[in-house]
Amino acid sequence: MKPVVGATPRVVKSEQEWRAQLSPDEYAVLRQAGTERPFTGEYTDTKTTGVYECRACGAELFRSDTKFESHCGWPSFFDPADSEAVLLREDRTMGMKRIEVLCASCHSHLGHVFEGEGYPTPTDQRYCINSISLKLVPQP
Repeated sequence: MKPVVGATPRVVKSEQEWRAQLSPDEYAVLRQAGTERPFTGEYTDTKTTGVYECRACGAELFRSDTKFESHCGWPSFFDPADSEAVLLREDRTMGMKRIEVLCASCHSHLGHVFEGEGYPTPTDQRYCINSISLKLVPQP
């Protein structure tokens, strides 16, 4: 995975350590910037109240009160839990310009953020995140 310029991850592991910790599918998305198939992730339609953490390092990324139904096939959020929870960087793969979303703690790939799509959210942003990149911690 290409390093993030100007940012140092707080959680640093070798690729061997990541491979030992993560399943092959988790590794492909989190460490190799893959994407799970749409409408297959466990959190696409979840309405459980809680906190979404990075599956790789456990950092808090999103909260259920910012999750919304975008019908795009992946969990969608309109804002990270903390402005410093994620890093954004330009992604020019797939023949287009997108903004990649990474965990600020371990620099694992989470998904992409899109703006100006007209969703009725406070930020007009859609953080389109792979379910496999997340772990939901339910709150009572």
